[in-house]
Amino acid sequence: MNNPTRTPVSRRSRPAKDPLSQEVIVKTAFDLLEREGSSGLSMRKIAKALDTGPSSLYVYVKNLEELSTYVLDYGLGKLVLPPAADGSWQSNLFDALNAYLTVLYESPGLAELALTTIPIGPHSLALMEYILARLDEGGASSISAAWGVDLLLLYTASVAFEQTSRDRMGTTLQTITETFRSLDPLRYPMIAALKDVMFSGDETGDLQRFRWGLEAILRGVLQTGDKAPGRDVNA
Repeated sequence: MNNPTRTPVSRRSRPAKDPLSQEVIVKTAFDLLEREGSSGLSMRKIAKALDTGPSSLYVYVKNLEELSTYVLDYGLGKLVLPPAADGSWQSNLFDALNAYLTVLYESPGLAELALTTIPIGPHSLALMEYILARLDEGGASSISAAWGVDLLLLYTASVAFEQTSRDRMGTTLQTITETFRSLDPLRYPMIAALKDVMFSGDETGDLQRFRWGLEAILRGVLQTGDKAPGRDVNA
């Protein structure tokens, strides 16, 4: 039965939607990633947020994998790299990776995306180019620089992912340390002996532990050279 008091609403009176484009899709996907983490990055959810069907998105992106590369690069648009002329090559390298860590940490879901997505966007490539240039300044060989940049980026992303995951799950470092301190020293003598040191390094917020990891990787990168992996240098 029709309601005589109901006022018909014309579709023309509805607010006009923004025209669909790759830029709009990427921005919407990034917003969902920040609100919901990686679970928000699905074609169905993005389409729903844009009030359209999933099939409409494929006009602008091939698949979710391609969209993920655009979303990652969109997030890295916030990254500010230190001027190469300021400071030493090593301090610039560490400052760049620290800035990368901060961007990943401040955008929930972006760290996980950095670990699972091939970085081919302009902002991602600019970061890679910057790191390669600093490694070249430091005297790294071609293989060491080409493979070392991957190690440095993966290490930074993994640290950011660990931190954001703990925050999301509400797991504090105190909870983890208490668990380790309660372990049986007879069964785990090395862990018991090092239990206090294992969780040290970042108490003051100055990222000592993160920097130590970067320095350890960097020393290996600079010392390895271009010798073939697994080959005995004395052979």
